[in-house]
Amino acid sequence: MCNIKCKKVIAIKSLVKKAQKGNEKAYITLFQQYEADIYRTAYVYVKNQEDALDVVQETAYRSFATISHLKDPKYFKTWLIRITINCSIDLLRRRKKVVQLKPDYEEYIGEESETKDLPLSLSLKELIDALSEEEKSVILLRFYHDYTIRETAEILEIPLGTTKTVLYRALKKLRKQVDEEDVHER
Repeated sequence: MCNIKCKKVIAIKSLVKKAQKGNEKAYITLFQQYEADIYRTAYVYVKNQEDALDVVQETAYRSFATISHLKDPKYFKTWLIRITINCSIDLLRRRKKVVQLKPDYEEYIGEESETKDLPLSLSLKELIDALSEEEKSVILLRFYHDYTIRETAEILEIPLGTTKTVLYRALKKLRKQVDEEDVHER
């Protein structure tokens, strides 16, 4: 007898197989199940609503175009998150090439209110922003998306030992930042 989680996995596998054969409705149904996770992951990287939405759109395009390459349908979400991370990093790289003519533009615009869309507190967001891209990816996959260290290594396509090292280094940085924040608040 199959429980609810088992039935969901079977349904996802079925939808993936249909999508791989070109069924657009099956793909849209699949993608919509994970759209919020994709948006939140993108937002943590790109730090604003418009860019996060662009990443969601690019993820949808790339994943639809390459879904036939997905070997195991049970890893659909993992595969989508990996594409999201790649799209986010690509956008950040393109953004670095753009010359900012007026870097103090935020004074005139004011605070962005989209942080309400994200279940991370501002202080946690600031802590994560201080990490390198690799550290941020490991922390998000491990704690935000609840992947194991082994799954995180597979998603990021880096050795397990490297993943552990990056995870512990990132946690050490986060702890140090939290300790420094506690000292400053006293």
